[in-house]
Amino acid sequence: MDFSLILRIAAVGLIVAILQQILSKLGRDEYGMLVVLAGIVVILLMLVPQLTNLLQTVQSVIPL
Repeated sequence: MDFSLILRIAAVGLIVAILQQILSKLGRDEYGMLVVLAGIVVILLMLVPQLTNLLQTVQSVIPL
């Protein structure tokens, strides 16, 4: 896992937090929740390739 991935995840987290706060102040809590859920999905999609690499590494170390 490179450091750039950690920075991208942090950036998505900051953007989601700011948007959620803005929407909450405007009284749009439903949209704020949707923004949070979308941020979680985006981060999970960023992590899927890394998890695939991890599983491949584990399978190469421990043959099943």
